[in-house]
Formats: sequence, structure tokens, C-alpha cells
Amino acid sequence: MSPRLRPLRPREPMPDFVREALEERGLTEKYEARPPYQRNDYLLWINKVKREETKRKHLEQMLEELEAGGVYMGMKWNG
Repeated sequence: MSPRLRPLRPREPMPDFVREALEERGLTEKYEARPPYQRNDYLLWINKVKREETKRKHLEQMLEELEAGGVYMGMKWNG
């Protein structure tokens, strides 16, 4: 393997509450338009925390960033 290539992270499953939130807010298309690494990172960020309150906080930030566009994990993104 080339030293510049990293192994891919495992694909994160999408919890039902995330799918439902995307549908309710009409953001499924915006989510699907993001690059695969961003979609996976968002799900990992939501899935890895234990407290339900933190999961909801991360979900809300993802939804707000999708609505706003041009933002990914609190950083400017030109997509």
C-alpha cells in the first residue's frame, strides 16, 4: 500500500432517528449530495457518543449545517 493511502473507515449505519430527522426537515437530498466521507463522519460523530442528549446535539448540528450549506463540522466547506 502506498504510504499516502489510508485504509477506509468502516461504513457507519444510519440510525432510524437520523433518517427520520432528515426526512422531517426535508434534508435527505442535501445529505445524499455530500461526499461519502462527510456522510460517514457525521454518522460516526452521532453514533460514537453514549449520552442520548449528546447524540441529539450532534444530530441538530448536522441538520443545521445541511440547511445552511457551505459548512461541514463547524468549518467552511465549498461543496
